[in-house]
Amino acid sequence: MAKNNKLVTRTKFSNSLRNDLNHSLLALSKETDIPMSKLLDQAIELLLKKHNFSNTKE
Repeated sequence: MAKNNKLVTRTKFSNSLRNDLNHSLLALSKETDIPMSKLLDQAIELLLKKHNFSNTKE
């Protein structure tokens, strides 16, 4: 039977990073055992807070 890959609380997106940022993010994820998706969530939250932008749906 096919695996259900439906994401309920997350949205898939595709983008690219500078090579050095990608390397550092992978290393941080490995060192901390925090998934890259969670680290990206934290980084984007900090960026939105820095720019006082709060237009998110929950």
